[in-house]
Amino acid sequence: MTTLRQAVLEPLCLTQADDKAEAGLSLDLNLPVSADQLVEAQGAVPGRPTKPILVPPTEVKQRSVHTLEGRATLIHAICHIELNAIDLACDIVWRFPCMPDLFYVQWAQIAKEEALHFSLLRDHLRQMGYEYGDFPAHNGLWEMAEKTKDDLLARLALVPRTLEARGLDASPPIKKKLVQAGDVRAGEILDVILRDEIGHVAVGNRWFGYLCEQRDLDPVQTYAELAEKYDAPRLRGPFNLDARRQAGFSEVELKALQG
Repeated sequence: MTTLRQAVLEPLCLTQADDKAEAGLSLDLNLPVSADQLVEAQGAVPGRPTKPILVPPTEVKQRSVHTLEGRATLIHAICHIELNAIDLACDIVWRFPCMPDLFYVQWAQIAKEEALHFSLLRDHLRQMGYEYGDFPAHNGLWEMAEKTKDDLLARLALVPRTLEARGLDASPPIKKKLVQAGDVRAGEILDVILRDEIGHVAVGNRWFGYLCEQRDLDPVQTYAELAEKYDAPRLRGPFNLDARRQAGFSEVELKALQG
């Protein structure tokens, strides 16, 4: 019988973006987990489409949102993040054994929600006359996943609690810019994404705290050590403190973040 940890390999390894999103949306959360099972991937992890062309972050051009192409470029960048997020959620289910069953079910549910986010943004791009893949993108999210592929504690600290949590800070000002430029639908989609991403970061916080407790580690000190060890990007404000509180960051963590 297929297990949940095997099932996530389908969206993870698919190379076409639409297929990946469809497979992510179709994940069956009622499959047995088999937490201690060793699961092998039959193909490249992750599977990637030929487009968009991946370039360094400094080469991703910023355009004015007061043009159609500028708005499409920004929405495309968020769409690319959401496609990566499908892979990230599937990868954490497949790669790391011997966690409680709830860990895997929650991350598989996150994969389904990331697939929905991608689909909403892709459909909006199409209504604007563009396709996912029409603009260059960068690979920063997956590069950190690659760095932390042998360390679940670091993965939780530096992907959901760092890189994905940046989305909590970035979403409101991006929404404001797009809505002021006349793209109300993009603002509605970003509201859905922000609501869900608070929950995703909360799952990262939950399991980071769980592992710290299991290993008798101080979460704040451990996070700082992991950020330095893996050269995580330094976070800069302004921070969406309300969203971060909803996602489970403690006041001690928020004070350290602002310091």
